[in-house]
Amino acid sequence: MIYETIVSSISDNGVPHVTPFGIRMQDGLVVIAPFKPSTTLSNILSTGHAVVNLTDDVRIFAAPLAGKPIIDLTTASKINGVRLTDLLAHKELKLVKFEDDETRPQLFLEIVHEEQHQPFQGFNRAQAAVIELAVLVSRLKRLPLEKICGEMNYLTIAIEKTAGPKELEAWGWLVEMVENHKAALRSENLA
Repeated sequence: MIYETIVSSISDNGVPHVTPFGIRMQDGLVVIAPFKPSTTLSNILSTGHAVVNLTDDVRIFAAPLAGKPIIDLTTASKINGVRLTDLLAHKELKLVKFEDDETRPQLFLEIVHEEQHQPFQGFNRAQAAVIELAVLVSRLKRLPLEKICGEMNYLTIAIEKTAGPKELEAWGWLVEMVENHKAALRSENLA
């Protein structure tokens, strides 16, 4: 099972990187499998640490993909890293195993500390739609445009019925990314 989370890591010189990431659990370890090249991969290999952040604010899933900075960060409690300041829970991780792969290596991380900050109230359909579109946008160069647009049209139903201001803002950022991708493809086709 894959869990959609926000992974934060830092570079050797302390520059934070925050991005949405699907993780899975295996034998008590968190498994992260980034596509190469990846800032998250580089950061974890160089520092040996990362944080899995659990949030119900879907703007955090959309912001990094749309080039919007996430600056509301707090120093992690037990590792050299950062976490989101406003979140539901977080897990601080230490790298224990690395399996290299040409396309998608696997990082196996031990949970060294975790905290619950707020109770989870559940997702509404618009939040789930934003997270799903964020996954699609993260694969704009890997998936056929027709698939992305078809799924986006279906997801729009949930947005129209159940979105609040945060979901609408995040949705707008992601739709803009898809529209920019379409425009870039049209430009390439005209050349």
